Amino acid sequence: MPIRPKMSSRCSRAKWWPSLSGLVALAAVATSSIASGASQPAVSPAPHTTTVTIVIDPGHDRYANLQTEPIGPGSSTYKIKDGGGTSGVVTGQREASVNLRIALRLRTLLQDAGGIRVVMTRTTTCCVSIGNIARATIANRAGAALFLRIHADGSTDHSVAGTSTLYPATHVGWTDDIDGRSLKAAKAIQPRLVHALGWPNRGLVARSDITGFNWANVPAVLVEVGFLTNPTEDRQLATFYKANKAAWGLRNGVVAYLKAQGLR
Repeated sequence: MPIRPKMSSRCSRAKWWPSLSGLVALAAVATSSIASGASQPAVSPAPHTTTVTIVIDPGHDRYANLQTEPIGPGSSTYKIKDGGGTSGVVTGQREASVNLRIALRLRTLLQDAGGIRVVMTRTTTCCVSIGNIARATIANRAGAALFLRIHADGSTDHSVAGTSTLYPATHVGWTDDIDGRSLKAAKAIQPRLVHALGWPNRGLVARSDITGFNWANVPAVLVEVGFLTNPTEDRQLATFYKANKAAWGLRNGVVAYLKAQGLR
């Protein structure tokens, strides 16, 4: 991949993008709902004055992508596109599958909230991961009000548990146009997700090394819903009940953020 010299502003960064061949096409707003079975009561659509776009990014895919890409525009530091994620220590479930279950349920909940167009970076777990520049490109081209990335965590210590939300650290020319709004989104989402799941609150974490943040021109956060390497959290994330709880927490956090930004 040819790399231009390091760019000093968002405007210059936005002028160059890698080839879009192989990218996931921007999804149309889905019209069907996932079978409910939800324990939550029905919620009337919230008042809204305009339609906003939320890009949901279920992390990883069926296969890792060991090709490399620069962590930011013009960077000489490269990372693999996708290491493949973690897996359940008890259930053996793939992180990619967990992420997608939550994301699909969240899509329905956001659409039901009214005034929200949802774009998914993927809707199946089938293929080699497209990588993180590609994911950010989807969010940028959609003009997303928020680029919400859904992941599950892992640790060699199986006692480690809990939920965290990552957001972009400030880097002039890469994230200084989105860091403030991203932090606001993280602050809206984290407490609501923790409340919904009932797991330890691992807080907010600023990250400078996440490729999908550094290439984003729209506010972006990444939630680590829980640890698949923790037996309890792994077992629970295998159930619709807990995936639904996670989706509701994310839904409530997104809506709170949109309201705070005057977008609802």
